[in-house]
Amino acid sequence: MRTTVAIVEDNAGICHELEHVMSRAADLKLVATCRNAPMALRTLPACVPDVILMDIQLPGQSGIECTARLKLVLPQTQILMFTIHAESELILQALRAGAIGYIFKSAAPEEILQAIREAKRGGSPMSGEAARKVVETFHREPAAALGIAQLTFREHEVMKLLAEGLADKQIADRLSISLLTINSHLKNIYPKLGVRSRTEAAIKYLNLL
Repeated sequence: MRTTVAIVEDNAGICHELEHVMSRAADLKLVATCRNAPMALRTLPACVPDVILMDIQLPGQSGIECTARLKLVLPQTQILMFTIHAESELILQALRAGAIGYIFKSAAPEEILQAIREAKRGGSPMSGEAARKVVETFHREPAAALGIAQLTFREHEVMKLLAEGLADKQIADRLSISLLTINSHLKNIYPKLGVRSRTEAAIKYLNLL
């Protein structure tokens, strides 16, 4: 049985190149190509691909957030980040969101195909540079764990609802507090977790529990 693959990439030229590469692999079958996160979230749950090649820098919603949301509905699908970005924090965020590996767009076609095959087998394909970045980042994890331990009871309540996907207004209504208070809590939470956005906070919170 062939391994089914989906592509989430906004660059038309790269999409065409990947489609051509896939067409030459007898053991792989391309089932969908999505140009943005909303399209991927609409299309891929019905396709149930074995492996997804996911760009990080998508228009509107990042590939990291898209990965986190897709893993909720496609827990068995392996997601490979496919990107030009080598920042250690982005790599770690992607892995925390549920990605199994991290492949750079500069990789040769055969490397990309082998990464897909390895992901399907349950491996964690990662370029050498990305692997080094992950090792470096692991040294900072104790600080993140300490940060979540410093959250107050109310901040944990806010983060739990944020991680469930609720908007600020919904969180405020659920906890019977004002939007201003929610914003104040988030301003206190971000530095404790070492993040700068709602998405980063939710991903890190879920992975550190």
